[in-house]
Amino acid sequence: MDVDAIVIGSGQAGVPLATRLAASGRRTVLVERSRLGGTCINYGCTPTKTMVASARAAHMARTAGRLGVQAGPVRVDLPAIVARKDAMVRRWREGVEGRLAAAGERLRVLNGHARFTGEREIEVAGARYRGEIVVINTGVRPAPPDVEGLAALPWLDNRRIMELTELPRHLIVLGGGYIGCEFAQMFRRFGSTVRIIQRGPHLLDREDPDVSEALEGVFRSEGIELLLGTRVRRASRRDLDLAILLEDGREIAGSHILAAVGRRPNTDDLGCERAKVALDAKGFVKVDDQYRNSAAGVYAVGDVTGGPQFTHTSWDDHRILFDLLSGKPARSRSGRVIPSVVFTDPQVASVGLNEREAKARGLRHEVARMPFGSIARAIETDETAGLLKLIIDPDSERILGANVVGAEGGELIHAFAALMQAGATARAIVDVEIAHPTFAEGLQSVAMRLPRYALS
Repeated sequence: MDVDAIVIGSGQAGVPLATRLAASGRRTVLVERSRLGGTCINYGCTPTKTMVASARAAHMARTAGRLGVQAGPVRVDLPAIVARKDAMVRRWREGVEGRLAAAGERLRVLNGHARFTGEREIEVAGARYRGEIVVINTGVRPAPPDVEGLAALPWLDNRRIMELTELPRHLIVLGGGYIGCEFAQMFRRFGSTVRIIQRGPHLLDREDPDVSEALEGVFRSEGIELLLGTRVRRASRRDLDLAILLEDGREIAGSHILAAVGRRPNTDDLGCERAKVALDAKGFVKVDDQYRNSAAGVYAVGDVTGGPQFTHTSWDDHRILFDLLSGKPARSRSGRVIPSVVFTDPQVASVGLNEREAKARGLRHEVARMPFGSIARAIETDETAGLLKLIIDPDSERILGANVVGAEGGELIHAFAALMQAGATARAIVDVEIAHPTFAEGLQSVAMRLPRYALS
């Protein structure tokens, strides 16, 4: 069957792109081999943040005494938490199903594994489809860790850990990135003993050390043991426990192991070689600034391109690509300001360059930093953990990057992101009138730590 467009994968780029292509008059085929909605709805954002909310509620109840509120003993009902998570996933997945059903006859949704059989041609469940354009949105999946002996053990990834209905007695987390940190704090607040083994010297080691240290202090205060700068030699079974042997000879035993050490692209069974679709050394689809692959008429969006693996980036990919395919003026893939948020407590939010990156690029820059606990609202709510950090170009006064580690940091970072996208200077945040008492006052205060903006 010849169609105008084929979209492989129903993630946060694939669904809106397919429905909009169909609405514009193109005969479109959307193929999904698993559950509609992709990683975000089924295994990522929706379920994890739903469970993070339950973990925070347990923590707030336990620590309410600091605010003069006696909540009594706290009991975590993990089966109820998982049931709530599952209900939330179903709610959002049904929303996707409804959107696709409402797209009309020009959109055909196929459930099955798509494989290329030739240039811009795929096979699904024995039927072949050829499109004028093909968009790959197949995403990524957890990468099995390269640890001797682990494959023989019942290790957990971010999907399987959310299916547990019995609380791990002692959870060992391999990896101190986004996923590892969120689940470590979550299960500690549910009541598990938790250790994180991190190869690098800090958690979230893409961030500046002072940003990572702000979170590390909180984790230690909550009883999470951090084994930083630590390498794993092998894994094995010890009676009823699972054991990790470290390179320094120590052995760590626990009831469960969560491996959160990387992701790999879902291209290994796509038949890309038959379609002359170029992949990089790790299997990600190579694309240019307009999402084009070297294979004519083939595009890729979302995590499978190897770029920032965020839902919001995938969704924005679809906006840019749709405009490009429609012949409209469009932003470039590389010309975007992309914020990131780790949904720990405090949240760790970043945008633009960090201080280490600015130095590595040889950029002139000025840095301002301030404890989150200097904000009046933070003191009043007893949410003082964290810091704010702002990096500007001293000549243009434009913002090069920012970090907010603190309560609602994921919301606050967007003030800086918007200014950066607009090309505005840091003067805009200095001159704006911000309501008191709010966390947002800290954004102005950290900018005013720069001598050029300080009150005389």
